[in-house]
This record gives sequence, C-alpha cells and structure tokens, in this order.
Amino acid sequence: MTERVQLLRKFFIEEQKHRERRSSPGDPFMLAASFREQQLPDTSRAVKRLVYMLHAETPLLFPGQNILFLRTNPTLQAIYTEEEKEALAASHRLHELGELSNICVDYTRFLRAGFPGMRRQVLARKKEFLSESQKDKADYMDGLNAILEALEALVARYRDAASDAGNTAAAESLTRLLSDAPHTLRDALQMQRIIHFTMWCAGNYHNTLGRFDQYMMPYLQADLDAGRLTEESALELLEEYFLTFNLDSDLYPGMQQGDNGQSMVLGGMTPEGGDGFNLLSRLCLQASLELRLIDPKINLRVGRNTPLSIYELGTQLTKQGLGFPQYSNDDVVIKGLEDLGYRTEDARNYAVAACWEFIIPGRGMEIPNIDALCFADIMRDAVTEHLADAPDYESLFGEVKKKLQARVDEMCENTKNLYIFPAPFLSLMMDGCLENGRDISLGGVYNNYGFHGTGLATAADSLAAVKKYVFETEEVGKEELLDAMSNDFEGHDRLLHLLRYTAPKMGNNETLPDSIACELLEAFAEAVKGKKNERGGAFRAGTGSAMYYLWYSRNMGATPDGRRAGEGFSCNYSPSLFIHSKGPVSIIKSFTRPCLEHTINGGPLTIELHDTLFRGEESISKVAALVKSFIDMGGHQMQINAVNRDTMLDAQKHPEKYHNLIVRVWGWSGYFVELDKEYQDHIIKRMELTV
Repeated sequence: MTERVQLLRKFFIEEQKHRERRSSPGDPFMLAASFREQQLPDTSRAVKRLVYMLHAETPLLFPGQNILFLRTNPTLQAIYTEEEKEALAASHRLHELGELSNICVDYTRFLRAGFPGMRRQVLARKKEFLSESQKDKADYMDGLNAILEALEALVARYRDAASDAGNTAAAESLTRLLSDAPHTLRDALQMQRIIHFTMWCAGNYHNTLGRFDQYMMPYLQADLDAGRLTEESALELLEEYFLTFNLDSDLYPGMQQGDNGQSMVLGGMTPEGGDGFNLLSRLCLQASLELRLIDPKINLRVGRNTPLSIYELGTQLTKQGLGFPQYSNDDVVIKGLEDLGYRTEDARNYAVAACWEFIIPGRGMEIPNIDALCFADIMRDAVTEHLADAPDYESLFGEVKKKLQARVDEMCENTKNLYIFPAPFLSLMMDGCLENGRDISLGGVYNNYGFHGTGLATAADSLAAVKKYVFETEEVGKEELLDAMSNDFEGHDRLLHLLRYTAPKMGNNETLPDSIACELLEAFAEAVKGKKNERGGAFRAGTGSAMYYLWYSRNMGATPDGRRAGEGFSCNYSPSLFIHSKGPVSIIKSFTRPCLEHTINGGPLTIELHDTLFRGEESISKVAALVKSFIDMGGHQMQINAVNRDTMLDAQKHPEKYHNLIVRVWGWSGYFVELDKEYQDHIIKRMELTV
C-alpha cells in the first residue's frame, strides 16, 4: 500500500472526516407529498426523485483523491408517502422496501458508450418510438434523458471543483468522461464510481458489481500495453477505488450495518468457456488483503481445474479475518442454472447477488430472496401432529413432505401481484429495456424467484434422532419425546443429553442424518419444480438462511435434536450449533453428499476456524486444500470465518478497542461491534475448528 493510499485510508476510514461535511438529514417524504398532490405516475416519480437527488449533491473532494464522488445529502427521498405505500402494500406484494434491489446490471453498456453514447442511444430510440406513435415509450426516453442531463451536470460540478482545488488530474479525467467513453483504467474506475453512486441515489440498494475483473481487464491491459500503468500503479488505483465503497456505506440500507450488497465476483469460466482468472483478479485480491476492509466483498469463482495456488491467495484474505472470499463452484452452479433453463453462455456468466444467490448480469430481473422455507418448522409440525400415530418412520417422513409441499405452494402464491418501484437509471444497463422502452422493474430476460432454506441441520438431526431412537432402537417412546419437547426438556435431562450430544448429527460424516438432509433438499427441489411465477419465471430452491436462522428460531419450541425453545439454528448450510464435531473434513464430507445442482439458489457451507490456526504458512496450504476438497467433491459454495471466541467476548465488553474486528455474518462481512447483540452471540456460539 502506497503512502498516499495509507493517508486516504486513515482520513476516510479511521477518522471519517468526510462525514462531518454532510448536510443535516431532511424530510424523506418532501418530494412524495408533492408527487401525490400532482398525482404523478410512478415512473415520473422515480425520474424526478433521482434528478432531485443529483441536483442536491454538493461536490466534495479532499487532498490526495484521484477517484471522486461522495454523498453529501444523507436523505434519500421517497417516491410515495407513507399512506400511499401502505395502500400499495395492501393491494400488492411489495418485496422488502419496494425499491428494486439485488440485481446486477451490465456495466459495460454504460462504460463502452459513455455519456455521449448513452445520450445518442436514448434520443435515437425516442425518435423511433415517436415515428411508431408510441408516445408512452418516447416519454420514458425523456425521463432517461433527464437523468443523464442531471448526472452530467453533477459531473461537471465535480470537474469544476477539482479544477478550483488544483486537482488537475481529476478535473481532466472528468472532462474526458463528459465527452467520450473511458479508455483507461483510471477513467473506467471513475466512471464506475459515478454509476454506482447514482444507483444508490436512485433508491436502489444491494447494488452488486458483478464480474468486475472481466469487464475491467481490457482497460488495464490497454494501459499496460501503452506503458501508462505498471502493476504497482494499477494496484494503487484499485486500492483507492476499493476505498470508495466504504465512504458512504453507513447510508446504505440493510438488515445490519455491513449488509449492503457491495460484492464483486472474480475468476470463473467465461461465456465462451475459457478461464476468466486474470491479472486483475489477482490484483483485486491483493488490494483487499492490504486494505483489510469489509467492502467490496469478494466472491471467487472456482472449479475442478482451479489450481491450489488460487485457493491459497483466497485463504490469505481469510487469514486476515475478512470472512471472504466466498467460493462458488462453477462445475455445480453452471449445470444447475442450465437445468433451470438458463442459456449456457448466461449460466457461465453468472454473478453473485448481495449474499450468495446466483444472478445474470444485465439479463436477470430476478428476486433470489423473495421468501424462505424453514425445514425445522415443517419437521416440528409433522412430529408434533403425526408422530403419535405414525406406524413407522416412512409414514412420518411422508407427512414432512406433504407439509413441505404445502408451504412451498403457499410461498409461491404469496409472490403474486408483485409491484416493484420503477428503476429507470438501472434500466439503461439491462438488456431490452432501452431497446423496448420498458423499465426493468416490469421484467427482464430472466424473471426467476428464489427461496432460501433454513434450519436444515436441525430438521435432519431431529428426524435422524426420531428414526434411530423412536423407530429403530425404541429406547425413546413417542409420548416421552413429545412430552419433553412440549416442556422444553424440563425434567428430561437424560433425554436432552442423548439427543443433543450423542445422537447422530449432520456434519460428522454419518449416513443417517446426511441421507435425511439429502431427502429434504430433494423434496424442496421437487416441490418447486415446474412451477412458474406470474412473470413466467421459475422458482429456485436454495440452502441459504439469510437472517431467518434467527427469525424463525426465536419463537419455535424445542426440537427432537435436543435444541431448546428459542435457540438459533445454524447459519446457512452448516452443522448444528451444538454438534460435537469430528472436524472440518467430516463436515465437508457430510455437506457434499446432497446433489446441490438441484438447490441452486445458493447458500454456502459456513464454518468457523480459530484464528490461531493461521499462524504458519503450512496452515494456509491446509485450509486452501480443505476448500479445494469441498469444491472437488461437489460442494456448491463455501465461506470461512477466522474467529476467536475470547476476542469477541472482550469486544462485547470493550467495543471501543475493536473497531476493526471483522466477522462473516450470513452472506456478508461486517464489523463485529456494529452488529446487534443477538448476531454477535450467534457468531460466538458457532464452532471453532482446527485442521
């Protein structure tokens, strides 16, 4: 890290001086009230909101900056009043905040065209729509043009401010971008920053970066060939660019601070079938390693042909406690997406959404987190309602499958009448939108919905215990188990110990619970198979939990695996919190048994390793080999936390000493002391393993 980047990191990250220059928060419904009075349609509201947000920004730059654009207005304006939004929610399905989120645009559409090219395309399409008497589509083009004009005006203000401050290099870069598409890495990174900044100003969130190394590598290569950059100077540019993701992230919405979706994908197969890991991939890993910040979050695409050396590069980041990279297995993911109907070239070009869900850049108007199935809840209902009368385990499992199907049917039904707020700026970078005068919120090439699947280990372990102890050995009676569950195991100490610590557990490479987990996942995949949503898309089953591992468990009673009422499930696709683990090798053997191509919405195996394990280089190779083994054995995704229980406990007592302590939460990394206590406690409870 150069001295300049070190100073920028200290100023922006450690001291956060730039946040002192923001304006005071204002009324977020000021524009919405005006829109309601004027009875404006939704697209007009979205356009006017973004134009207002861009006009409200004041250029802000500091000494040493090369890549500009900072939020100075912290108040995102709503496009609907609270009353209007309540009425919409009463008549439509609104997903999360209602704003479009968690998709990946095709940044190359803007990068290759630049401002002049985008303006030409918009005006040309307007002319064609008018000639075809399609005034509504021509009006949509007017809205896009208004956004581009407002954005260019902000760029011009930044250019003038840079010039006045004597930052000639930044002023010249912005001058070039106003007149042409970027041709250098510096200009491309500045343009990317402008685009990303504008997406947040538009109200869109969980704005992922997609396959950053693939679309940025041509700019780096051109600079290297022309002698404008060396690898060292390119790294310095990248590190400043990476810093920008941490400047305004406190303003971005999420379930917890850090859950902001600022993820990028590196490596993986190209659409043509080649190997996409390149020099820029390596430099991005190095930049993240040196900066030690939570953003951007790195996803590394790998496969059976990925050499161990690349896993070792990733493990260096894990060693620093970043909680990433998250690994995705091309051999499993691409096949799974093809089986769902994705074109091969699109499947090969997949990116990762805010957490782990697989999405297609520029082509997917998908909602990969529209709902969640709770395996544990379904299992518990089946056991409490049908165990007493079940003649055998197979009959009981049949009831589990019936309830699972009913829950899936209910979730599919609940997705109907979906309404998403218009996203005109994002539409500029989505296939078919500009061409057809259609907002991406109305649908894209792919319109699939994804369901998370939480509590899998709890369900599998519980059913394994019932099968073994109730139906096979008969050492536990049906009424005894049901009474124990009803009373949260009070007065059933022996049974609690048996079920919690002695019974078979998924993650210890035991056939019984592992095979039940396979059956549960296959039942989930079969339950959604062939179903179509109202936009013509498929439903995708997954193994991720998001925040549901706490939400669903809070009010759930005791379960047959010895879990007591209110105790959390494991995070994502992971063993129970109270497993007596035989070690990580047993875990990966258990969690590669299912056919994960069928549950391809994503959801990583998440394991915790004690941070002292990483003290020697030999351990780097061992952990890298562990990840490679998981991938080679057919695992779909994996993420590793390097944690220390004592450190986290001390951080709860003395948070002021641990501002830089980073942990992996569910599909994202955050600062431990910024998390709510229940998330902190859950991470502390997770296993610490040695290799």
